[in-house]
Amino acid sequence: MSEVRSVAERGDLFGQRVREHWAGQFGRRLDVLVAGCAHGEPLGLERVETRATGADEDLPAIRMALAERSDLVSWALGDLRCVPMPPRSYDVIQLSFLLERIRHAELVFDRMLRALRPGGLVLLRMRDRESAYGVVDRFAPSWLRRLLWRPAAGPGAPLPAVYEPLTSADGMHAFCLSRGLLILDEERAGGGAAAATRLGAAAVAAVERLTNGRHPAGGDEIAMVIKKPQHHFARLI
Repeated sequence: MSEVRSVAERGDLFGQRVREHWAGQFGRRLDVLVAGCAHGEPLGLERVETRATGADEDLPAIRMALAERSDLVSWALGDLRCVPMPPRSYDVIQLSFLLERIRHAELVFDRMLRALRPGGLVLLRMRDRESAYGVVDRFAPSWLRRLLWRPAAGPGAPLPAVYEPLTSADGMHAFCLSRGLLILDEERAGGGAAAATRLGAAAVAAVERLTNGRHPAGGDEIAMVIKKPQHHFARLI
């Protein structure tokens, strides 16, 4: 997967929502699950006590990235349909550029939501499969993707590019509606296209031009703050 860039200044959109949530919990420590911990940056919240654990696929590039992190008290690597995620264990899930590179994305996201306490937050970042960047990334073979995007840290890159239907704005809105989840915030940026080489930028521009803008070159990175209500009637409890 290409270099990851943040949608917002660190501590801006996500940090503001987490601080509001922390205040509503009367200042107790927040338990955080960093899903996609190869790329999820520390929240960097001042005066907010957090305990962060990680979850990701078991790949060489991910293990190498984790060796450089000191903010996680522990992590679990493997098939995300099976790694430990105890029910109602987390106040915040930081979901960073994971859903677009795994299979069974809806099932995995459902597992994470079961691990989220009522009223908890999901801080989501993902690439949009309907953007020009997403189209190029999911159809280009691995050898070509190494030429299109600036390399991610560590050997074994690029990471897989799956992009199931969930990994789009429409797909995520439909998912949240079906589960009774609230989307509090939504922002877009061109983080993936910004990480392209000249060849990658040309490929992204060509897809936008050939599809008459149906797959735009900008706005390929989506950031959302999603809330699990305290009480709702969705099938996810």
